[in-house]
Amino acid sequence: MNTIKDAQRIVVKVGTSSLTHATGKVNIRMINRLAAALSDLHNAGREVALVSSGALSVGVSKLGLAERPKDTPTRQAAAAVGQCELMFLYDKYFGECGNKVGQLLLTMDDFAHEQRRENLLNTFDRLFALGAIPVINENDSVSTEEIEGLNFGDNDKLSGMVAQLVSADALIMLTDIDGLYTANPNDDETAQLLPVIARVTDEILALGGDAGSARGTGGMFTKLQAAKLATEAGIDTVIANAAPENLYALMDGRQIGTWFKRQ
Repeated sequence: MNTIKDAQRIVVKVGTSSLTHATGKVNIRMINRLAAALSDLHNAGREVALVSSGALSVGVSKLGLAERPKDTPTRQAAAAVGQCELMFLYDKYFGECGNKVGQLLLTMDDFAHEQRRENLLNTFDRLFALGAIPVINENDSVSTEEIEGLNFGDNDKLSGMVAQLVSADALIMLTDIDGLYTANPNDDETAQLLPVIARVTDEILALGGDAGSARGTGGMFTKLQAAKLATEAGIDTVIANAAPENLYALMDGRQIGTWFKRQ
């Protein structure tokens, strides 16, 4: 995985199930460890951007709601509250590592319209130049597609689009599973991890299924879609377990998770 090891501009995506406990409350230790690992990569001279899910789930918990709301306005309100909590924690823990963060809340329109896309790219470039770490999420409070499961797909597709926009060298998607398997390892004990995928074909997409977690809207299928988008843009992609230490292993050139080779 030497191409991953040599990556200088890296987009890392982490999902809701990795950032929160089963109770829906934020996993503070996980965010602390993630911020430390990404800060270490940044301190070593790499440019790092983080695509972070979790706002809706954290907001539901902070508002004391008994369950994930079914109506869109309450979901939007919960996402707004949760986004504040997440950014407070990211600012705190990245700051303790001596790094600055900048928040970017995006919608599909930011990528679809040429002028807005150019403005967005300029913002990313300047954040990198200023030594700040962009923290990206979909703007759920004004864009309803993700929280209704219609758009970015728990930020998986968003991470691929961001990686493509900023011409990243690598996209790393951290999740609650070790990588892509031949079958769902939760249901099939004979399922085997696929360490390397040369091309994301229809057969590979079919391995993704359609299940997400109770707290997130994505699943393996949306991650495979993101991998397809990124690799076809010449970006090496990895799906791996969200243990932050895996980031160090990948940067050391070790085989972790599933590596999707750039085209």
